[in-house]
Amino acid sequence: MNKIKLIIIFLVFIPALYAQDNKLSLSDAISMAMENNFGIRISRAEKEIAEINNNPGRAGRYPSVGFELGGTNSFNITDDIFSSGLNAGIGLRWTIFDGFRISLTMDRLEQLEQLAEGRTAVVVENTVEDVILAYYQVLLQQELLKVTGEVMRLSEDRWEYEKTRQEYGNAVSYNVLQARNNYLSDKAAYINQEVNYRNAVRNLDFILGIDSSTSWIFTSQFRADTTGYVLADLLDRMMADNTVLKNQYINIMLSENSTALATGDFYPSLNLSAGVDSRNDFSPSAAQGSSLSSYANITFSYDIYQGGLRRRAVEVARINESIAGIEEEELKKGLTNRLLNLFDLYNVRKELLYIAGESVEVAAMNMQIAEEKFRTGAINSFNYRDIQLIYLEASYRRIQDIYNLIATKAAMTRITGGFINNGG
Repeated sequence: MNKIKLIIIFLVFIPALYAQDNKLSLSDAISMAMENNFGIRISRAEKEIAEINNNPGRAGRYPSVGFELGGTNSFNITDDIFSSGLNAGIGLRWTIFDGFRISLTMDRLEQLEQLAEGRTAVVVENTVEDVILAYYQVLLQQELLKVTGEVMRLSEDRWEYEKTRQEYGNAVSYNVLQARNNYLSDKAAYINQEVNYRNAVRNLDFILGIDSSTSWIFTSQFRADTTGYVLADLLDRMMADNTVLKNQYINIMLSENSTALATGDFYPSLNLSAGVDSRNDFSPSAAQGSSLSSYANITFSYDIYQGGLRRRAVEVARINESIAGIEEEELKKGLTNRLLNLFDLYNVRKELLYIAGESVEVAAMNMQIAEEKFRTGAINSFNYRDIQLIYLEASYRRIQDIYNLIATKAAMTRITGGFINNGG
């Protein structure tokens, strides 16, 4: 039985027995996720693509230069003459004006880069929140493991006590069997809780983007911040710093840009082409030889009528622009409603945490008194078991309330842009 006690103590304090080099705080976990998380790595690659595309050359600001080389061969059947030649040329093509499309395209590429950066910020915010929840979920399961182990130890002590009483003729077999059954039930709950703890650690490792074989010592405390907030301040911060709302502003600018591009199709275009051509004749006739010529041309073009295509494109672009404005209004109202719910939930969960703390203190005192009364025979084993379960339930509820308050605070921080603007 002493060996069993040692095993229980070992399992309850598993995190404390890990290698000291594997300490992991919440801030360490967030830093690790910033480097290794799969979603962040993909988002950064997409942002890099947007940065590469944001180039004046892609918008058509610069001219294009090309080289052509080709051979010609022909046979005159009437005169029975074969002729061949080699043509080479280098040319420049440059769009001087196309209805402000180049400038508008450059603006659009800049906005797309900003949008990619904003989407990366959203992924970062979501990842930070996921890390916080996963990290504290590990601590939650660890705390539940300790409580379950404590209850299992008490059940074992009671079983040992009943067996000792039976040896001296002071307890019947029914009491011993009942005590043993309670112990086995608590041991099964403890084993299941071990699985929950290991699953929580693996989930955290996945979010961090690391190998699950690492054993951690989690150094951050399982404690909820009960700081008070002013609703008006939260609303102002959300409107100014919410990342999703900022991205919607960029979407509105993109819609306005699309309308301007569609309007630009009504303008004429002006293009410049220039180059040098070389022609070499290798035919056996006396006219064989080579020539070199150059050219420079300016082309002015204007589409007079396209069947109403340009007009319809402008109408559709303006409708999309109005849709973006409606989506912005919907987003603001949705975020406001979400923040109001989180604010109320945060305050409610603060009160619930306080009540849960009081309940645990009362249940612990009651169980201590019940244990003394049980040993003196003042209460029976059923009453003692009921009090033991009340303590277990109160402890579970307090631990869960701590996690719930942490999760609500994380959600409030994310919706107000706190993870990005305040460094988490």
